[in-house]
Amino acid sequence: MLHFMRKHAKFFYIFFFLIIISFVFFYVGPVDRNSNTILVEIGNSKIYLDEYWKTYDRLRDFYRDIYKDRFDDKLEKKLDLKDKALEMLLDERLLAMKARQMGLAVSDKELQEAIMNEPAFMREGVFRRNIYLRTLQLNRLTPRNYENSKRQELLINKMRSIIEDAATLTPEDISDFKGNNEFLKTFKNALLADKRQKLLRSYIETLKKRFDVTVHRDLLS
Repeated sequence: MLHFMRKHAKFFYIFFFLIIISFVFFYVGPVDRNSNTILVEIGNSKIYLDEYWKTYDRLRDFYRDIYKDRFDDKLEKKLDLKDKALEMLLDERLLAMKARQMGLAVSDKELQEAIMNEPAFMREGVFRRNIYLRTLQLNRLTPRNYENSKRQELLINKMRSIIEDAATLTPEDISDFKGNNEFLKTFKNALLADKRQKLLRSYIETLKKRFDVTVHRDLLS
């Protein structure tokens, strides 16, 4: 499985980028890990050490669930979870900052629709306010904190969509491939996802150069 995940790392990155956002919003990790220590500075924006550890702990738990008894310190090192968690948090913050710089925003209506369509808050296909409030309570979140985080998530998704929608397939991309319609459809979707991911990665690397980014990696040693 490790070989497969390495081989298809560009596709897994998209998946993990999405789940990291939900980790930040729903996971309440240790509260005694230098909560006021700054790990990353991006202009006037900061990522604190406790944010990083919450994300790292949840990512590690995710892989532990996948690998079960095979998950150990050696595998964790091969997966490079520390760098992966840092990269994803940094990417998220850069995209959010750029989105605001461009004047993007999430309306109250968009936020409400997203919350009411969240499966975790639904029963029999209908949003239940009591389930919504109970879920937040169990995760030690107030509605205001959750809604602010959800708004941020939606903003980042808007920014990602703008970037990825610029990627298109050209006739040259598929000219050498033959097959039935089902095969070609699957191949086109995979190829387009690959191009979108590369474009997103390239854009984020550009943002790193445009913003004044300082990472205190010594704090993770």
